[in-house]
Amino acid sequence: MKTKKTEIKIAVDLDENHIPEKMKWSAPDGGVLNKETKAMLLSFWDAETQETLKMDLWVKDMPIDQMQLFFHQTLVSLSDTFYQATQDEKMTSTMRDFCDYFAEKLNLKKE
Repeated sequence: MKTKKTEIKIAVDLDENHIPEKMKWSAPDGGVLNKETKAMLLSFWDAETQETLKMDLWVKDMPIDQMQLFFHQTLVSLSDTFYQATQDEKMTSTMRDFCDYFAEKLNLKKE
């Protein structure tokens, strides 16, 4: 059986203080080439140490209101992913309730 490899690339331009100024990512198999982004949250699971390794980056001109939306949408997405991975309806519901609370407290809900 033949296997295939694919790559996802992230390019980060840093200022003189090593703060991200610009970021682009590519995932050619997904049709994404040098797409600019202002923030990313990346997590890896280390099975040996049973720990999450993280890389969280955002450009210095990322507006706070966009960061709030980014976090809310990420939390909603994590809730969906948690359900797909575990089929745990009770905890997924609790997570979604928190997402609603988060959006309400930050006035993110659209009337």
